[in-house]
Amino acid sequence: MKTGFIGLGLIGGSIAKAIRQYFPESEIVAFDKSRETLALATAESVINTAVTVIDENFKGCDYLFLCTPVIYNSAYLSQIKPFLSEKTILTDVGSVKTPIHQEVEKLGLSDFFIGGHPMAGSEKSGYVNSKAVLLENAYYILSPSRPEQKEKIQAFTEFIQAIRAIPVTLDCRTHDYITGTISHLPHVIASGLVNFVRDHDTTDELMKLLAAGGFKDITRIASSSPTMWEHVLMTNRENVSEILGNYIKTLEDAKKLIDAGDSQGIYNFFDTSRNYRNSVPDISAGPIKKLFAIYCDIIDEAGGIATIATILASNNISIKNIGIIHNREFEEGVLRIEFYEGAAQEKAAQVLRRHRYTVYERS
Repeated sequence: MKTGFIGLGLIGGSIAKAIRQYFPESEIVAFDKSRETLALATAESVINTAVTVIDENFKGCDYLFLCTPVIYNSAYLSQIKPFLSEKTILTDVGSVKTPIHQEVEKLGLSDFFIGGHPMAGSEKSGYVNSKAVLLENAYYILSPSRPEQKEKIQAFTEFIQAIRAIPVTLDCRTHDYITGTISHLPHVIASGLVNFVRDHDTTDELMKLLAAGGFKDITRIASSSPTMWEHVLMTNRENVSEILGNYIKTLEDAKKLIDAGDSQGIYNFFDTSRNYRNSVPDISAGPIKKLFAIYCDIIDEAGGIATIATILASNNISIKNIGIIHNREFEEGVLRIEFYEGAAQEKAAQVLRRHRYTVYERS
């Protein structure tokens, strides 16, 4: 199998590493503007051929991934077109699908193209942060250009399953509406909430000081790349505008309930949201990266945090972040410990409980 990559950042690098892990004999050729990235990927034996221009090295690819930012992927289509063969499956990894499908149709590449969107990511970017397990048990949306191309769709579906992701097939417009609602809208809301608090904080910034863990949790995604989200919203702006308008109507309805003192209506507002939220399955990574954290009660004494850190380190558990929660209005536990992955979170909870610490985990 031969696979090509245009762009070798976090997602492209993670797919390439997954291919190297599960198809060790495959040939991988990659183009990236960063020579350092290409050098590192070559040194790690992830790729076989590194190129700084798109050329005949991409001939004969079984799979060819466009892994640059959304607004750039379309521009690379015309450059890669001369090197596509009949067997090639051309795909991308962008979180907005309709624009690239339109460009594919315009260039006459629909027979080759199956859009893709691995619903996984990290707050860190670049090849240096890529890892094969990033895609493991993550939904991977497939949006075929030609539904009648059953053989290619089947081949790509099996390929995605082989790298341990979970394929889901959607047409591009349905995809963009769904991700606009469950991914793009939350990023707008989180950033808007942070900006609202910033703009209405007291002169001595007491809101920032007293912000509870709950506030930081629901606004965590506001720390994402501004450039990436500029690109996403510019390419999915019609959907996001419509969805945002509907969401504003939901806020207006909540305000009416509060203004009217409608106790039952307010109760129903929170009850229905709680029930629906609790019914959301937790079987896969989604478009918004999950936070892996536990909360732990500790006595305020010298060395308390160091003792816990030592226990975890001695069990080969890496800590992403650790610290005391000063505002525990909505929290259980004094100490909050964050991890890079779910397995580390689960192991840490077990280890600390064996050492008779009281540990809390969120659903």
